[in-house]
Amino acid sequence: MSRRPGTPSLLRSINDRNALELLLHDGPLTRVELSKRTGLSKVTASQLLSRLQERDLVEVVGTRSARRGPSAELYAIRPDCSYSIGIEMDPHHVRASLADITGAVVSHVEREVEGTGDPKQLIHDTAADVASQGEIELTKVDEVVIGMPGVVDPVSGDIELSFDLPGWHRGLRHTLAADLGARVSFENDVNLAASAERAEGAGRDVDNMVLLWVGRGVGLAIVLGGDVHHGATGAAGEIGYLPVPGVPSPANIERPAQGALQALVGASAVLELSREHGIVADGAPQAVRAALAGGAAAEGFLRELADRVALGLAAVCAVVDPAVVVVAGETGAAGGDELCARIADAVPHIAPVHPKVVPTGIDDSPILRGAVLAAVDKARQAIIISAE
Repeated sequence: MSRRPGTPSLLRSINDRNALELLLHDGPLTRVELSKRTGLSKVTASQLLSRLQERDLVEVVGTRSARRGPSAELYAIRPDCSYSIGIEMDPHHVRASLADITGAVVSHVEREVEGTGDPKQLIHDTAADVASQGEIELTKVDEVVIGMPGVVDPVSGDIELSFDLPGWHRGLRHTLAADLGARVSFENDVNLAASAERAEGAGRDVDNMVLLWVGRGVGLAIVLGGDVHHGATGAAGEIGYLPVPGVPSPANIERPAQGALQALVGASAVLELSREHGIVADGAPQAVRAALAGGAAAEGFLRELADRVALGLAAVCAVVDPAVVVVAGETGAAGGDELCARIADAVPHIAPVHPKVVPTGIDDSPILRGAVLAAVDKARQAIIISAE
């Protein structure tokens, strides 16, 4: 196997890359601190910082007092050296946030949509709007990550299946990238929610977990060894299609709400169940909250809902055996600790597993938060690679 020779330019690239990684994750740092952490001489570290400053990637952000001698300058990544946009898309709403390279959210937009119409125009307008709110030109955006319900090919990044967004199809990623002049990625919405939970929420630093999304639809994200498991075709976690007793099976691919687990715990099914128990509510989350408030009908409704959810979750846990199950989604989040406790009690009666079941730790838009985190991470990797 041939190896690249250790040329001065290659070594400089390696040093620049290492320095960028340190400044992104541990900055700001002084020249001496960077020298110690990279193992470089102070002279080499100074030359490195000068190169990164010339590329407008690094700037001096202050000083740090020293016990002896003059104060040392602090260096940090320039927040405006790259911008990213995370977008959450469903049939009724689009939400977007603009973040700089540090991950700080600069602006946010949210609007209702009537049908998905022309996806190219919708995403363009959304991206332009959130960039304008952040007072930057759209041309300064390097990464766009779009979270959506459906199956995304893990190799090509193209949309394979999106029942809820019929106008979204294979090839749209390239169309959007050309239109926006940025790198565009699609990701399953529940997978993004799981990434947010592992980074900042109830699954923080848990290497093996699943996130069960119970809302308008039912979805699952599987995290194994710290990484989201997509499967060979990107369909891992499409638990709404899981065949379960008590509903038509197999599910109708074109109309998933008519069969399988989706027909038991999807929003329409939960609302119907609440009415059977005499709970009057405008939607599934409202029905769960009303039940938690008490009343004669509450116990039966909550018990049956937990049993239904446990039926699907037990099948997953018997295969994956996760350390933690995070329950999210509009309906799942509405259930809080009480619903999670009931699910945890019900699962061992179905399968020989005892999962820890906890509610979501991301209070606001976990899908959007996951999209922002993914977009920023991709932007950071691009900057690091550019140093090679």
